[in-house]
Amino acid sequence: MAAGVRLVQRVSSTRTFARLAPHVIPAMDRTVHRLTRGRVLLSAQLLPGVILTVTGARSGLPRRTPLACMPEDGGSWLLIGSNFGRPGHPAWTGNLLKHPEAEVSWRGRDIPVRARLLTGVERERAWRAALAFWPPYAAYQARVEREIRLFRLERR
Repeated sequence: MAAGVRLVQRVSSTRTFARLAPHVIPAMDRTVHRLTRGRVLLSAQLLPGVILTVTGARSGLPRRTPLACMPEDGGSWLLIGSNFGRPGHPAWTGNLLKHPEAEVSWRGRDIPVRARLLTGVERERAWRAALAFWPPYAAYQARVEREIRLFRLERR
């Protein structure tokens, strides 16, 4: 693993990063994604990423959220509701629970998906894979009492 990646992992595990990143990273990602017509996500230079479009649980309006993802064999994606190790579940997870039919923008293509909250053994396997993929998720989980939600997005 490159020293730069280890440094980013260390920084992203800090409480300061958890306070600042949710305000900065998504805004930058949305802007760059829009300006490049869906071809570029800045945060995807380090971790793969999608723009998730899901219906808001309360508003009923489309909500677009840039998210790191873990692509899986077979064309599905694992989304980790870490919220950077902050106490509450991220809003997009509540939206997916209420409206599992969604869309992801992946490498410039819009793909209809259906989200499924992972539980039990399936969640345990996915969590181990997520930790191998991005070890800072362990620090995020250690900081919160809630269980971090994991979703599998499968093409419709």
